[in-house]
Amino acid sequence: MSIIETEATLHEAHRDNHTHRDVNGGWLRPAVFGAMDGLVSNLALMTGVAGGAVSQQAIVITGLAGLAAGAFSMAAGEYTSVASQRELVQAELDVERRELRKHPVDEMEELAALYVARGVEPQLAREVAMQLSRDPEQALEIHAREELGIDPDDLPSPAVAAVSSFGSFALGALVPVLPYLLGATALWPAVLCALIGLFACGALVARVTARGWWFSGLRQLALGGAAAALTFGVGALVGAAV
Repeated sequence: MSIIETEATLHEAHRDNHTHRDVNGGWLRPAVFGAMDGLVSNLALMTGVAGGAVSQQAIVITGLAGLAAGAFSMAAGEYTSVASQRELVQAELDVERRELRKHPVDEMEELAALYVARGVEPQLAREVAMQLSRDPEQALEIHAREELGIDPDDLPSPAVAAVSSFGSFALGALVPVLPYLLGATALWPAVLCALIGLFACGALVARVTARGWWFSGLRQLALGGAAAALTFGVGALVGAAV
């Protein structure tokens, strides 16, 4: 009895502790990176214009224009990219579906060969492939996973990708503009808010990486700050020249 209880305890411990981080990032990764992109690009744009010693109104208009242009550009790019990828996958699935219909035996042997290549005994691999090939839709799903590395039932949505990219980029790009909209008359509050936002985004990225939150936060803070400083310097040089 003690052995059984010990084994049960070990199984429960394994089940409770054998978990992994979401290596694909799920919704968090694209959302955080979209916001980070908006933060860095709009902060750099605004500091570059501010470096040219323009008016506060010009900086605000630049920030709002950068927000709108960047968000729409991100949304359009994501929609086109994901839609094209989805269409390519669908085309490949159609090819595989036709092959399964025209050459079922050859496809079954192909699946068995894949299992043999992974170390399954030939006879067992053929039996498994034969059983899995009885259902055409299941066979298509398995061939898609094994040969194409995709899940036919879990293809990305172009609309969802576009909307999420638009929203996350706009949210990030709004951060450096917000102090001006709330009455700030100098550049430093916008820079401070943006740098805090960059640190927060970097810290959130640590949830899908093996790095500490402080390292990810400081790294993104340094990169964003460097981009802002560089564009400010370029703006100052151009402003002095003209």
